[in-house]
Amino acid sequence: MRNLLNIDNLTVTFPTNNGPVDVVKGISLSLGRERLGIVGESGSGKSMTGRAILKLIRSPGKVKADRLEFDGIDILSQSERQMRSIRGARISMVMQDPKFSLNPVMTVGTQIAEAIKTHQKLSAQEINDKTLAMLKSVRIENPERVLGLYPHEVSGGMGQRIMIAMMLVPEPDLLIADEPTSALDVSVQAQVLDIIDNLVTSKGMGLILISHDLNLVSSYCDRILVMRAGEIVEECVASELHAAKHPYTQGLLAAMPKIDEDREWLPVFEDMSGSQT
Repeated sequence: MRNLLNIDNLTVTFPTNNGPVDVVKGISLSLGRERLGIVGESGSGKSMTGRAILKLIRSPGKVKADRLEFDGIDILSQSERQMRSIRGARISMVMQDPKFSLNPVMTVGTQIAEAIKTHQKLSAQEINDKTLAMLKSVRIENPERVLGLYPHEVSGGMGQRIMIAMMLVPEPDLLIADEPTSALDVSVQAQVLDIIDNLVTSKGMGLILISHDLNLVSSYCDRILVMRAGEIVEECVASELHAAKHPYTQGLLAAMPKIDEDREWLPVFEDMSGSQT
């Protein structure tokens, strides 16, 4: 079975007053129908990698790659019109704080229905049935009532689940989840991740989970890529993250506070130039 995603030597560049800066520096990765976690500090290039896969890096940003292929399709050669048939329908992305991606002047039901209409030709009744079924699948009680609500009328946790439902209703082959639970408390966070995990497993999808939370990713993913300053510095099986070999990954693990510890200071480590980070 061929991979869903193959990336070779991907670079994302933005101009600055001091010249062009590569925020993603020639990374390569592959993805099957599995759960891949990408971790690293803020600014390490995680989100830019996800956006590049969907061809969402706009000018003046530039994306180059020897290969950026999804299910045999050369993404970089696709026109904007062709990408519209891929985004949402075959690859969906849940952005950071997804509740705030909802349109504040449209009801929940209207927005989910719009996501279905964009990619599928169904009757009004079929759209309504599919919308209700998807809301139920993300464990929203009384979905009939929720359909008529506006985004400001739902809680943060429910907003996250509604956005996940909207991204999954076209039944994509690949879901990119960019810190989808960063604004939630721990109990709701676990619930939302369980929902994503169950839907990915039941539908045989591929998942890229982008996060800075190492414990979370090691619990939910099959493999982990560790990014630093636009580069992949380590790849490992998720369950073996604790045995990471790269000093940067070891530094991230060591810097994680623990409830039962009595350290007065969290450790720091030095970057390639010798300055502390």
